[in-house]
Amino acid sequence: MTDPTLEVETAMHRAGARYVIGIDEVGRGAIAGPVAVGLCLVDQAVGAHPVGLRDSKMLSEKRRVELEPLTVAWAVHTAVGLASADEVDAIGIVAALGLAAKRGLVAMHQAGALVNESVILLDGSHDWLNPALQAPLRVQTRVKADRDCASVAAASVVAKVHRDTLMIEADGRLPGYGWAGNKGYGSAAHFAAIDELGATDLHRRTWLKTSA
Repeated sequence: MTDPTLEVETAMHRAGARYVIGIDEVGRGAIAGPVAVGLCLVDQAVGAHPVGLRDSKMLSEKRRVELEPLTVAWAVHTAVGLASADEVDAIGIVAALGLAAKRGLVAMHQAGALVNESVILLDGSHDWLNPALQAPLRVQTRVKADRDCASVAAASVVAKVHRDTLMIEADGRLPGYGWAGNKGYGSAAHFAAIDELGATDLHRRTWLKTSA
């Protein structure tokens, strides 16, 4: 199992980036719930990242919850932006990712982060961020950045814990769908619950195999 490092971020700092904002998304493939985009800003003085930090998909739920506050304390700034199921239905998942990231950047800016002086390190091979922005930011895409780069791994953990918490809370408000276990992903039991109970406002209705 590969542990992330700050090698890429350090190289970006040496190339002139004052700040690096690692970005990763969570919930892209779910059939219910928001899509969440995590953001983690680091500078040259950030120091060693929390021990055990990895891409959220490589951690147990218990370990993610333990690491999240350590990650928030480690980074200069963190934020999570959301786009709702209705928004995913209305504009599509890629545009919804951009909208969620834009909201996260606004929150980070309002918290005092110098977003315009940052370079974005975006997981994947496609820049889905700049099309959502009025003014472009410097974006560097990197495949498997969530695995290799500590700022992006941190963003994934922050986003995953935030989104999971929302889905767990929904279990009490909209029981019967197993949100606490499936987190909005399309398990057989989840589809069976939709067939029995119908879809809710949390569901991405354009993604469902059955209409309700």
